[in-house]
Amino acid sequence: MKKFFVLFLALTALVACENDSKKESGLTAKIDAEDGTTVYYSAMSDQGSPKAIDTVVVKNGEISLELPEVNYQTLSILTLDGNARGNVLFINENKKVEGTIYKDSLQKSHLKGGENQELLYKYLTFIGEQGKKVNELGMQSRDPKVKNDPEMLKSLRDRRAVLTKDENEFREDLIKNNPNSLVSILVLSDMIGMNMNPNADKKALFDSLSEEAKNSPSGKKIEKYLAANQDINIGSKAPSFSAKTPEGNELSLEESLGKITIIDFWASWCKPCRIENPNVVKLYNKYHEKGLNIIGVSLDKKTQKDKWLKAIEDDKLAWQHVSNLEYWNEPIAKLYNVRSIPATFILDEDGNIIAKNLRGKRLEDKIAELLD
Repeated sequence: MKKFFVLFLALTALVACENDSKKESGLTAKIDAEDGTTVYYSAMSDQGSPKAIDTVVVKNGEISLELPEVNYQTLSILTLDGNARGNVLFINENKKVEGTIYKDSLQKSHLKGGENQELLYKYLTFIGEQGKKVNELGMQSRDPKVKNDPEMLKSLRDRRAVLTKDENEFREDLIKNNPNSLVSILVLSDMIGMNMNPNADKKALFDSLSEEAKNSPSGKKIEKYLAANQDINIGSKAPSFSAKTPEGNELSLEESLGKITIIDFWASWCKPCRIENPNVVKLYNKYHEKGLNIIGVSLDKKTQKDKWLKAIEDDKLAWQHVSNLEYWNEPIAKLYNVRSIPATFILDEDGNIIAKNLRGKRLEDKIAELLD
């Protein structure tokens, strides 16, 4: 399972004067580190990178920090000097933060604070538990007995699909139920940047956020991204393109459309693509007569044309192929904002994008839903 944005921690704090009395909101935590250990406190800047704010030294097994007052929630990070095992994350929301930090298990440390800090902890805990379940399924699938048992393999794939469904629903529900939370923005950012919940309407989820959340630095970045990529969102008309086939003929997207069409971005040098190819071949052989077309777009280099052709032959990719052979400068890949491969876009008969970035059983289930 892909890792979450695990980078941060800290607290919210401030001293405000009212009627000559002080009101404190900061961070206080017990820590099982030696006295004298330095703890670094950073916060995410408007540019999206950690910015050093302060340092504190462990004294009598504790640390105490005053944190700057913020207009909106800020993701913060605590790092222990000499400890490369991770960070402690927290959200500064002008509330008192306290808890316990375990130097040998930073990600299991729990800082309690405001409602958004608790929401962050809830999300990280859920993702961590899901990751353990996925790893367990992976270990089972590598068992020689399981490898040779199609029914057991199918059962594991089905259980993995359920976990994925649960994760997708959890993320979307979290965003919808917490429209003003920085956690919702962070989760949506991960969904976009790491191709999570590929069929979710990211624009609709962003629109569901509060104005304050949208206008935060992280919110504005998402808004800018969505605006720049609106042409490849689900529901949009797929951008038109044409390129040379392996035989040197010009082939357009419009000429390649079937009842359902998969645009498959891949390359001969891409190991995950080559591993996925047998699944796509099986899918094509099963559904081509029912209206499934595929157009492969290769990100091979001009010097690799022979490898591109050999991969098509070796993997028995019987569908149509095009490429400008310009590697990551492939114009079609740029048009579709493809930053990693394999990448897929599923189109209806009118060329509208109805799903994207599906692989394996999820791709198979989607095609079955559309053509069976």
